[in-house]
Amino acid sequence: MAPTSRPRPLRAVLVLLLALAALLVPGTASASGGDDGAAEGASSGGDFAVTVNGRTSNPGAGNEYRLRDTTPTAPIAVRGRHVTFTIAPATLGVYDYTLTGAPDPQRMVTAPTVVFASKVPVLTPAQLRGVRISELRLRDDVLVVTFATASGGKLKVQAKDAPQGGIFQMEQEFGGAVEYVHTLGAGLFYFVNEYTGKINFGNGVAADATHQMLLGKDSPQVATKLEQTATTTRWSVASGGRMGGVLGEDSIELSAGATNCTSDCQARNRIQGSVPVPPDPTNPTPIG
Repeated sequence: MAPTSRPRPLRAVLVLLLALAALLVPGTASASGGDDGAAEGASSGGDFAVTVNGRTSNPGAGNEYRLRDTTPTAPIAVRGRHVTFTIAPATLGVYDYTLTGAPDPQRMVTAPTVVFASKVPVLTPAQLRGVRISELRLRDDVLVVTFATASGGKLKVQAKDAPQGGIFQMEQEFGGAVEYVHTLGAGLFYFVNEYTGKINFGNGVAADATHQMLLGKDSPQVATKLEQTATTTRWSVASGGRMGGVLGEDSIELSAGATNCTSDCQARNRIQGSVPVPPDPTNPTPIG
């Protein structure tokens, strides 16, 4: 009679399972944002807290806080280690989007710096009637909040608490195009990057031992630029389109732009692997 096979020892089974789990964890690249503008990626060491109607929520590491069907009665404060900003229910605009300058190898400033004074969708009183938080999700360094209005419109804000990368975007679903107006903070300006020909923004301060150069780019999807000045941009964004914000290396990498999709766009536009990153621009000059 053939010998009966013996069960594999428990320790060997555990080792095999751990090895398989390690293979399934995706790797990261130094500059792999792919001009996607999405708030995603590996953990940055950030930690968002959000204040709605006077109540501040900041769940413990690995836990998620959710809020649904709530009418905001005051501006919503978002405070992180690397990023802070405020959302005004009266306009659904984002105000004082700020990099804190917290210690980090990827930081681009060493003191709190307002990157955008405002990012505002231009909506009519009818479109803004009955604004409520349809759903808010907060987990570690990622915030996703969707607003709904009585007209059936929706606006989603996604943000990541990180010193750079594709860490912010706004998506609108109002059944037609919506104009967005972006206004930079004091001391920042738009300029044409000498190495890429793309329009970036920054403060012109060169990198040194304490920080990298402050660089960023508007990241549109299904959107048309209406106006460009040294300190503002105006965009027409189709329903289902978005305006993202990309900071740091991802804003100057030599990648193709985002595609014209209005659903499941993040995965489709993600680049698997790194793309070339040119040198920092030298003595950038404000547009106009």
